[in-house]
Amino acid sequence: MSNDPTEGQTGPLLDWLLRQYPGTPRGRAKQWILGGRVSVQGQVIRKPHQKMADPKDALVLGDRGASSLACDSGWQIHPRVSLLYLDSALAVVNKGPGLISVPALNCSLSALSILADFLAGKIKAPAGNRGKSLPAPYRQLEPLPVHRLDQYTSGVFCMAMNPAARRHLIAQLQARTMKREYVAFVENHPSAPKGTWCQWLRLSRDELRQRILSESEAKAPAPEDCQAITHYEVIAEYPLMGGKGFVTKLRLQLESGRKHQIRVQAAHAGLPLIGDRTYNPGCCGRGPVSAFIDFPRQALHAEILSLEHPSQPGKRMTWTAELPKDLRQLETELLRSVKA
Repeated sequence: MSNDPTEGQTGPLLDWLLRQYPGTPRGRAKQWILGGRVSVQGQVIRKPHQKMADPKDALVLGDRGASSLACDSGWQIHPRVSLLYLDSALAVVNKGPGLISVPALNCSLSALSILADFLAGKIKAPAGNRGKSLPAPYRQLEPLPVHRLDQYTSGVFCMAMNPAARRHLIAQLQARTMKREYVAFVENHPSAPKGTWCQWLRLSRDELRQRILSESEAKAPAPEDCQAITHYEVIAEYPLMGGKGFVTKLRLQLESGRKHQIRVQAAHAGLPLIGDRTYNPGCCGRGPVSAFIDFPRQALHAEILSLEHPSQPGKRMTWTAELPKDLRQLETELLRSVKA
């Protein structure tokens, strides 16, 4: 029979941690847990009051360098930016539509600048993040751009937290080992349930629009032209009420990553994105589908990002960003149309 008086008892993680480190102030121990330094059976737990049986030797306090912030479904640091993951090499965020990814000449507010200001303590996270705290070492970090999403495309993308990590992440993009999957709602439906689009693109001089090269042009592309490869698969089809057309929900996987790649290739395939003001000729009420569906942006969302951690070779990590509210509402309207 065990003489341990705690045998069979349950209690909050914070109490078990203090039992192992009895001289530690309660507030400091709580910060250790919130900062990701405490694990039980190899799993990091960031909830100080999570109830459990006495973990005994399975409870481990890691050093400061081992901490990271895996923010569960998202730590809302701004109305349009949710932080999904953060450590000394990498940040992953979920960006809302209407916000640019990185600062531009005509706009300084971006997902990158918001994260930088948050880390520096210049802005506070909105209400609803009680129990979350940014460990002090993270306040010295400065995010660096790696790739980006269009202003009106929502979803997940990454930033580097030091130059070496940035070089590693950009190398993954160039080697096409960083995996990015998108969800799009398009007009019409493809002839096949899955397939691949492969074309050469030429960016306009003002860099605001892509053009797909003709077959003859693609045989001798200019140095600035880029090949674009996108794999697509049909997720769902929605016939519109009154025979006014189809809307198709696609899953798209980028093999290359060019400006406006999905938007211009989808339009070229006869599947322009709902709400795309640049590449959808029937947008803004000028076509049968857009007259039925008034959507204020291109219906495109970066859902999944998968990459190798830049400072932990061989460790592959994946993040998923659920559809934002406006796209969920769009899908609900489409389902109603089908049932009608």
